[in-house]
Amino acid sequence: MLFVRLPRIVRTVSFGLAILYALLFAASASILGIVVYWTVQTSLDRQMATRINAEIEYLRQELDTEGLGELITEVRERTNYFHALAYRVLDAEGNTLVGDLPAVQVPAGWTDVTVPPDGKSRSRQFRVHSVDLDGGVRLLVGDDLTPLHEIRTAFIEALGWALLVFLLLSLIGGLLLSRAFLRRVDAITHTAEAIIAGDLKSRVPHRGTNDNFDRLAHTLNRMLDRIQVLMESLSQVSNDIAHALRTPLGRLRQRLEKARASAEPNSECEGAIDAAVVETENILDTFSALLRIAQLEAATRSAGFREVDLSKLFETVTDAYAAAAEDQGKAITASIAPSVKAWGDKDLLTEMLANLLDNAITHTPKGAHIEVSLVNGGSRVIASVTDNGDGVPPGEQEHIFRRFYRLERSIQTPGNGLGLSLVAAVAELHGMELSAQGNGPGLRMTMSFEAYEPAEHRSNRT
Repeated sequence: MLFVRLPRIVRTVSFGLAILYALLFAASASILGIVVYWTVQTSLDRQMATRINAEIEYLRQELDTEGLGELITEVRERTNYFHALAYRVLDAEGNTLVGDLPAVQVPAGWTDVTVPPDGKSRSRQFRVHSVDLDGGVRLLVGDDLTPLHEIRTAFIEALGWALLVFLLLSLIGGLLLSRAFLRRVDAITHTAEAIIAGDLKSRVPHRGTNDNFDRLAHTLNRMLDRIQVLMESLSQVSNDIAHALRTPLGRLRQRLEKARASAEPNSECEGAIDAAVVETENILDTFSALLRIAQLEAATRSAGFREVDLSKLFETVTDAYAAAAEDQGKAITASIAPSVKAWGDKDLLTEMLANLLDNAITHTPKGAHIEVSLVNGGSRVIASVTDNGDGVPPGEQEHIFRRFYRLERSIQTPGNGLGLSLVAAVAELHGMELSAQGNGPGLRMTMSFEAYEPAEHRSNRT
């Protein structure tokens, strides 16, 4: 079944409500039209019956008082001069004595008869009332139904055109309302996207109409003001803490190195100082990683985006880590598509791939195989780092990108649990979809993102 995506303007709530109200009104107008039509039709039928019955009663009195000859004369005059109704007078044997009503066989009472065309006129319908008078005389009086049919047709056409015009006007009105609605919604959406991109100073514009959208914009802007203050305060506190601690930690490392230089060789004091220096370096690395992650999550590095040759970057990083992997008895192979471009920060993308490779090398046993892949799928680019190590249990795959999260078996492995958090922050900054899946055995880290098209290619295509 084919899915047709409707234009955005007709998928708004305002357009839907306009169409709903239009359909409800059209249904109400149709019901009202049916009632009016039935009322008018009934009234016209009643008037026709009253007129025919009055005519029959008059002619009956003529027959009773003046005789058959006068009845015939009266009918002939009405037929020749008035043409309001159609008549036919029959004798006891069924012979026509006078009248212009087409010769049709009808029973006594009311009957609607159709007279076929005779070549000079089209077919006609009559409503005929047939009564038996004194002396075996039968009187037929009928009225042409054509005016009734014309009134009915005109009424139905008028109702149909009125509904059609109303629906068209409702559609146009719905489109205009939706357009105005979308403008206000787009203004809010653009503000939200700017804030997501790191512009915390962006605000929803006002129109000064004090309508619901203006009041909503005012409320959202107050909320954004508060969020900006909190984010700036949090960022400032984090930076202050990080810088305040890095300085004494750096001095501590220097003093430890001086103490080590003055310690006796191969003494217990030298070993303790070496261990303290390593722990100090780990703490400094942790603070640096936290600051970098905070900067990335605040989208403060997007200003450095440029066109990046992703294929060359992957080849360079893979070659750099191949020797380290080989020293640990592991192998790295690469399958990299040529000439894949990306729009991003080259240093951050390099660090992202380096962290993935370092994570794969660190957490796989000796003899493991690691594969780096970069595939250009046309509209999307798929990059992956795959290994055949122990992998990650399915229930924990979604947690490995959290800060300081480590598997139980990896607690003794050197590291601070921030490498994959940094990878996730870089991926989000570049609009990548990052995921971890089992490789049976091992782990597959996949990054999917839209292919980048250079500006000259876009201009040539247009």
